[in-house]
Amino acid sequence: MRRIALLSGVTILALISGGSLLPGSQGSFAAHMLAHMGIVAIAAPLVAVGLGEPRIPRSAAALLFAPATPLIASFVEFVVVWTWHAPMLRALARTSLAALLLEQATFFAAGLFLWLTSLGQSDGKPRAAPSGAFALLLTSVHMTLMGVLLALSPRPLYGTDPVVCFGNPVSAQQDQVLGGIIMLAIGAVVYLAGSLALLARLLAGDRREAEG
Repeated sequence: MRRIALLSGVTILALISGGSLLPGSQGSFAAHMLAHMGIVAIAAPLVAVGLGEPRIPRSAAALLFAPATPLIASFVEFVVVWTWHAPMLRALARTSLAALLLEQATFFAAGLFLWLTSLGQSDGKPRAAPSGAFALLLTSVHMTLMGVLLALSPRPLYGTDPVVCFGNPVSAQQDQVLGGIIMLAIGAVVYLAGSLALLARLLAGDRREAEG
């Protein structure tokens, strides 16, 4: 199961980085958002599940899976996501291949850091379930906020020229609204589902301990 998850995550990441979505994202904000969500909300959790607990020194593992680490990772992802969606940096990533690749690399690193620490285990036992569940919930909240702001913004934030979005010509405003909806439908939902799954795992573990 872990091998399948890891292979699936790496394949999705390779398809996005190889150009299946990224060239379109240079002109369409919605296509960019689909690539972004594919990296942080689909590829990153699959790779994290596939990796399980990495083979790292005990002292480093204790630090990586410390209770507060998922919250730190959530903050890191918050900074990465909101920084790269500032209009100036979004314009840079749209016009520069190097900036675009750096953007997507930092998205994946931040997403993997969050999912890996939130799902972290030691000796087969959950280590960060409470803080991990809360960290994923916080991430779902800030993605919901950004998605709503993008969808409801009275003016386009990333240019005014019409674009071709998934083969259809649309206005910049329509493209941005669709990008916000994609963030809500994928990012906010996946992180919320991850939070609820971790919470269910925590409650199940408490119930087993009580019964034992």
